[in-house]
Order: sequence, then structure tokens, then C-alpha cells
Amino acid sequence: MYRAVTRNIQVTVVPHYMAEESDPDDDHFFWAYSVEIVNLGKEAVQLRSRYWKITDAFGRVNEVRGIGVVGEEPLIAPGERYEYTSGCPLTTTSGIMSGSYQMQAPNGEIFHVAIPAFSLDKPGTPRVLN
Repeated sequence: MYRAVTRNIQVTVVPHYMAEESDPDDDHFFWAYSVEIVNLGKEAVQLRSRYWKITDAFGRVNEVRGIGVVGEEPLIAPGERYEYTSGCPLTTTSGIMSGSYQMQAPNGEIFHVAIPAFSLDKPGTPRVLN
């Protein structure tokens, strides 16, 4: 489990290697990751966009930007949580993901919330510092 808190928004990520979606003979490795976003603040926030930095075991970087997450732009009230699961393919047995969410406060202010860096490691494979 990996966790970060920015401006009273807590983001927790749990990655899982998906052997059934992977094909090591073809250098295709796949991870699912579950994200929980909890609003610890006193105002509702709306998730507007996401940014991911994905680094594989060779140091190659792929950046992904997009509106919302899994097709949604959730409004998260104080004390509420929003959860979703997504996935990431790599051509190496390990990697690291990190990023941020762009949130909007009720007054229209846009701010960024950190997504903690988390490791993608195929079980039984030596960890590589990416």
C-alpha cells in the first residue's frame, strides 16, 4: 500500500501483478492498481484530470494525461471516498508509477493532489531500482 496526503485529500494505491493478463514470453507484463481517494477536508472537491508518469526497468518514461479517471469526474464530499481500479502494461518485469490529480474546489480554484510513487514488481523477480 502506498499513501500520500495533499491539502486534506488522501490518495492510497495498491498495485497487483496480473499473471493471467501477462505474457512473459512476449515481454508483456500487466498490473492492476486500486486507488482510494478520501476527502479529509471540509469542502467538496471534484477530480477533473489525471497525470501519470510511468517508468519501466530500463528508465524509459511514458506520460499519460487525461480527463477524469475511468470515464468519471467524481465529486467527493467531505468525509467521503472514491475508489476505482485501472491497469498498466509494461514490457519489463518492473517499473514505477507516480502522478497527480487535478482537483477543483467549490470556489473554482484548481489544485494538484499527489499520487504516491508505487512500485510495479513481478512476483519472484529481483527488484530493480528504477
